[in-house]
Amino acid sequence: MNLKALLTLSLLPFVTATAANAAIEKRYVATPTQSQWEMVSNTPLECRLVHPIPNFGDAEFVARASKKMNLDFELKMRRSMGETRNVSLVSLPPPWRPGDSADRITNLQFFKQFDGYVGGQAAWSILSELEKGRYPTFSYQDWQSRDERIEVSLSSVLFQTKYNVFSDCIANLLPYSFEDISFTILHYDRNSEQLNKTSQHRLQQIAEYVRYNQDIDLVLVSTYTDSSDSKGESQQLSDKRAQILQDYFQSLGLPKDRIQVQGYGKRRPIAENASPIGKAKNQRVVISFGRTEV
Repeated sequence: MNLKALLTLSLLPFVTATAANAAIEKRYVATPTQSQWEMVSNTPLECRLVHPIPNFGDAEFVARASKKMNLDFELKMRRSMGETRNVSLVSLPPPWRPGDSADRITNLQFFKQFDGYVGGQAAWSILSELEKGRYPTFSYQDWQSRDERIEVSLSSVLFQTKYNVFSDCIANLLPYSFEDISFTILHYDRNSEQLNKTSQHRLQQIAEYVRYNQDIDLVLVSTYTDSSDSKGESQQLSDKRAQILQDYFQSLGLPKDRIQVQGYGKRRPIAENASPIGKAKNQRVVISFGRTEV
């Protein structure tokens, strides 16, 4: 047998294995020239960093205003999963560092008819691996064909600059969410048209959130007094407080037709008016926000 034939036979197992691997694996990843990262939202309410994956969909990191540090990741697919799948999340070296090893990050589940979601520490780990120049990769069995596995990788090319912007955005998120300000009770000093100092500070926080939120459809303002004054005097004070708050929310850019105010005077007390503590509780305003859920 000649040398050419021997070489052909020796290479045959490698060629066959390579062909078999190609037949059972689909890989989606942006090439270095395709790789893009974009900040599509950069406000004190939301930070959103997006990475398009050619022929597959988008990878999105999102952090939102909240009392707690938070990060969500979604692998948005053009076609959602047809079946729930176990998913392996690993960190692969970039193509130009083939000698480096792959590192396991965690195991996940992607659910039928939903985008792939990763939250908490695992989402931060994906960012960390990208910052190292590596390629976080999701691997799972194709729901359309049991003989094929899908690999979806995030490219770290051009990541760092936009990640710096994303990190700055997270650092500037407001430390409270819509849920934190959607229902608030504030208090007045007796016979005053202005909120007490503690409530003024809280109102400033609410205002800061409202300035950046374009989705608020309705503001309900209900003002109350204690029973110290006559019915007419209490109603007049309550109405004046309501008008001041209506003007205040209009000054923040909310249309007048989205603001509903009502002065209740000394009606509907929530505590006994026989004690100073009870009277202080009744000297209040209740502010509620409504918005359309997307």
